[in-house]
Amino acid sequence: MKSDGLANFLLGLGVGIGLGVLFAPRSGEETRGYIKERADEGADYLKRQTEDLRADLKAKADDIADKSRDVLNRQRDNLSEAINAGKQAYREKIDSMSEKPV
Repeated sequence: MKSDGLANFLLGLGVGIGLGVLFAPRSGEETRGYIKERADEGADYLKRQTEDLRADLKAKADDIADKSRDVLNRQRDNLSEAINAGKQAYREKIDSMSEKPV
C-alpha cells in the first residue's frame, strides 16, 4: 500500500513537471533570469527590513538607556539629599545637646 502511494506521488510529480515544461510561458533562460530577479528583489527587501528593524531597536535601546540614566541621576540626587538631611539633623542634635546645661 505504501509503495502504491509512492508510485502515485512520483507519477503525479512527473506529470506536473511535464505539463510545466510544455506550458511554460518563457524559455528556460528567461525563467532562470526571472527567478534570479525575484530572488534578488526578495534579498533586497529582507535587507531593508533588517536595516529598519535594527534602526528601530537601536532607537528603543537608546531611549531606554536615557530613561535609565535619568532614573539613576534622580536616585543619586535623592540619596545625596537624604545624606545631607541626616548630617544636618545630626549637627542640630549635637548643637542642641551642647547648649543644654548638664
